Amino acid sequence: MEAFYGARVTSFGNVMIRLIGGMGLMGMLLTMVGLYGLVSYTVSRRTREIGIRIAIGATYARIVRMVLRQGMAPAWAGVAAGLALSVATARFMTRLAPFGHHVDVRTYYVVVPVIVIVTLLSAFVPARRAANVNPTVALRCE
Repeated sequence: MEAFYGARVTSFGNVMIRLIGGMGLMGMLLTMVGLYGLVSYTVSRRTREIGIRIAIGATYARIVRMVLRQGMAPAWAGVAAGLALSVATARFMTRLAPFGHHVDVRTYYVVVPVIVIVTLLSAFVPARRAANVNPTVALRCE
């Protein structure tokens, strides 16, 4: 009976870990799609401005950098807020259950770069598309 109970407890924990991991991956995918849509919409609204910048002499790298910087701003704010809330929650959890909860710093070393890389990837596609805008077509778009 003890072995049966132990197997049920560990299997429930594994199911919960997989469920939470799956929800995390879905959240990351939704975040990536949403950020891509936001940056893409912003770039499409600024096509004329980007065309003027290219006509004046802005380089491919400068346009990509400008769009990436604007796409990464919400990500950096989110990382800062997430880290602050995470530390506060960890402190609260150690006060609530001091015997079973500890802060795993390795998680922060993995999650923060993954979030930054996902944001860079989802902002790079619209940035590359914006840098390839033909200035004459962009100026005639309205």
